[in-house]
Amino acid sequence: MKPGFESVCRSAKLEHEVLMDMNYIGRFAPSPTGRLHIGSLLTALASYADARAAGGRWLLRMEDLDPPREMPGAADDILRTLEAFGFEWDGAVEYQSRRHDVYEEALGRLKAAGLVYPCYCSRREWQGAARQGADGFVYSGRCRNPALRPSESARPPAWRLRVPEGEVAFDDAVVGRYAQDLARDIGDFVLLRADGFWAYQLAVVADDAAQGVTHVVRGQDLLVSTPRQIWLQHCLNVPTPQYAHLPLLVNRYGQKWSKQTLAPALDLSRREALLRQGSSYLNLPPPMWTSLRICWIGQRQIGGWTRCRAGRCARKARKRMRPSENNVSTVLKARTAFSDGLHHGIVPVIGMRCMWPKSC
Repeated sequence: MKPGFESVCRSAKLEHEVLMDMNYIGRFAPSPTGRLHIGSLLTALASYADARAAGGRWLLRMEDLDPPREMPGAADDILRTLEAFGFEWDGAVEYQSRRHDVYEEALGRLKAAGLVYPCYCSRREWQGAARQGADGFVYSGRCRNPALRPSESARPPAWRLRVPEGEVAFDDAVVGRYAQDLARDIGDFVLLRADGFWAYQLAVVADDAAQGVTHVVRGQDLLVSTPRQIWLQHCLNVPTPQYAHLPLLVNRYGQKWSKQTLAPALDLSRREALLRQGSSYLNLPPPMWTSLRICWIGQRQIGGWTRCRAGRCARKARKRMRPSENNVSTVLKARTAFSDGLHHGIVPVIGMRCMWPKSC
């Protein structure tokens, strides 16, 4: 019999509290919607280096919760690519598609506490009169009031988490202090979609808690999601990891490198050059070989590279960032990095200095 979400999280929370100073647990969690590209490689490289520098564990999780968007064979291709670059993860790969019982139990706890409610609004109904927020339209809260809900028999509901008024803030290792008023900027957000698919916010929080993740290194496109995740962690009474959100890579048009912007897949025949370029970008010691295993035999010599440098830069350039000031747009513009010239051996560091100046 599998342990329940609460017992798993209780164990993870105890491990987090007792071993926090000596046990680092990081993770890399790609979605199999396509093959890995240069942005994925740099995120993996940064999280891997941070974990190994701390003498910690590095977990691999496949976030395969949205079958309509997934590319057949992408999950296996991602694993082969990571192996080809020399990444070595600790433990078995976790697949979110096999963890529905964990998410169901987490949602059940929230239902029992009265923190979620069914929403029968169609997207057309509620978005028609909604205003733009920090990450899309802000839900009005119509279904909070049972008397105002549309007919419950017409379609299955989505389940939304009630959010508080006031700011949810945290200190990011790269960005500095980040604050968001969830009620104003996001609204009550979905945990289980009406089509039966689990929402990213619930799955990532439940998995990080169950796996005992203590540090999350990821791209700044997910910065806007973090206050929601912190609020959900509070509601589930699970630990909040330390976050470090990395500057994004953009192409020549200023768009984030992603599968949606047709970022080219990693060329395995150039893995040594790509590792060297990625290490240079992240200010890591240059790899001595194509394999990360050899590259980081002396991993403790680069201990704390992310937290030390990013922490100093954050203290120098710390500022309060609010979603109401179009934070996402600001983030995208302020941290341009490689252009697509990276794939041709050119490494133009355009805007990285604004986050990680040479003096750091």
